[in-house]
Amino acid sequence: MSAKETQEFRPELLSRRGEGTAWALALVASVGMWLLNRNGYIPSWAWIFWAFLFFSGISISLGNWLDRNTVIWLRADGIRFENGLRQVRLSWSEVQKVAVLPARIGKSVQVIGEKSHFGFKTIGEVQFQGEVRGRTGFPDGQKILDVILRETGLVLVEESNNAYYYARG
Repeated sequence: MSAKETQEFRPELLSRRGEGTAWALALVASVGMWLLNRNGYIPSWAWIFWAFLFFSGISISLGNWLDRNTVIWLRADGIRFENGLRQVRLSWSEVQKVAVLPARIGKSVQVIGEKSHFGFKTIGEVQFQGEVRGRTGFPDGQKILDVILRETGLVLVEESNNAYYYARG
């Protein structure tokens, strides 16, 4: 990387249709709870179902918000990761290890420094009934990994079950 060059990477964003569906179901369940409450009795299973729907809406919304706020910057002096909740800055010399692990969709990359760490996923495709329904992860995830390994000088120290571990030589 040249001294002034900064590369910015953002993950692929999933459709927000699932988030809308979760909130619509939570709203319908809330109306149902209100109707049941008018009769004076709400069964415990209804409370559990209602709580599950609201938890689903909240967790899907949080995941989408994190994805929209996630960014990785590769700079001449190091790497920076932000996701709305965390900010991690590591100089190339501070990166101690990198673990590349198989994931259900894409690969999970863990960048580990002495005092902080972060992770990201390489691009993967979400399939349903043999049809690609979406992509998730960083489209340039492999490029990000390659730059990290090149700039840090980490070498492969262990490989097992499609997992790769890199550390200083």
